[in-house]
Amino acid sequence: MEIDIDKEKLFRAAFRTLKGVGSQHLRLLIACFGSASQAWDAADNDYLKIKPQGQWIIEVLKQRKRIDPWKIGADLREQGIKVIIPLDPHYPPSLLEIPDPPPILYYRGSLDSNSEALAIVGSRRASAYGKSAARMLAHEASAQGITVVSGLARGIDTAAHHGALEGNGITWAFLGCGLDQIYPRENNLLAENILVKGALISEFPPGTPPLAANFPARNRLISGASCGVVVVEAAERSGAMITVDFALEQGRDVFAVPGPIFSPLSRGPHNLLRQGAKIAAGFEDIWNECSFSGKPQESSFNHRQMDLNIIPENDEQRAVLEQLSDIPLHIDQLALQSTLPAASLSLALLELQLQGKVKQLPGQNYVLDHER
Repeated sequence: MEIDIDKEKLFRAAFRTLKGVGSQHLRLLIACFGSASQAWDAADNDYLKIKPQGQWIIEVLKQRKRIDPWKIGADLREQGIKVIIPLDPHYPPSLLEIPDPPPILYYRGSLDSNSEALAIVGSRRASAYGKSAARMLAHEASAQGITVVSGLARGIDTAAHHGALEGNGITWAFLGCGLDQIYPRENNLLAENILVKGALISEFPPGTPPLAANFPARNRLISGASCGVVVVEAAERSGAMITVDFALEQGRDVFAVPGPIFSPLSRGPHNLLRQGAKIAAGFEDIWNECSFSGKPQESSFNHRQMDLNIIPENDEQRAVLEQLSDIPLHIDQLALQSTLPAASLSLALLELQLQGKVKQLPGQNYVLDHER
């Protein structure tokens, strides 16, 4: 029987609005009835034949009579949210390769990217070094035409998305909540910038809050949509390491960025390297291991000039900015390199911090601030 894809999308979206019906239950209904639209129209007695039985079936029988799938479709369109299912030719092909591809995905933006994809993930409490590394790798990948995939979280994810945008490429952000709410909220502007060429994607229907239980499912899709996963900074037990577990199950390459030996956030990547993960000391390491098509282009990344909006207002500020990067620099070393008198240096640093161009770290260390 031929399935009307547009109609099928509506009914899958309708089922996902019902309390207790997740992706696994939706897969079961499709397997039992042949499609979501047939499951929606099935008699109550037919639901009693589903094995195993559960409270969710009772909830479906109670709720579906009060739901109008066509109104759900109209509500999604009003919110600018589109849905895609594995039957759709534009469904991300990498996700079709993983066990149990999501029976429905919600997205804003564009999924019409034929490029290969690379996931870059790591700690929410990333250091300046980690953010710089993620930003550089994402910039390089993006400039090569590779889609950068991450999770829009604070720290490494945010840096990866920014780096991809600076490389003038495409980035996809997978969310652990509905697309009607951005988490964390401070990434609202970043999310809008991603939508210019890329996409925000979720397995969860609008109205779903960012619950901790949702993020492993989100991480499964981050690795599933990519040919490889790069871990920049991560604790030994963290969401990034969960993403690695999924990547290994899905047959994806795993890369780790080496970090400072004194940092707890280096333990996750260093353990991965001990266990056989591939080192990512630069983008060329990733390129050489992954079978990306085409030829690598010459790098355009400059860690001192990543943000074109950093325009000094006077010579003292210019002297400071010329020395700073994303690698922390102690104020004593900064004084030596800039040759500024102590009073002028302190004033320039204060002005640049107030302008959101420089950030002070513990121990009187300074870095460029790209998060304003």
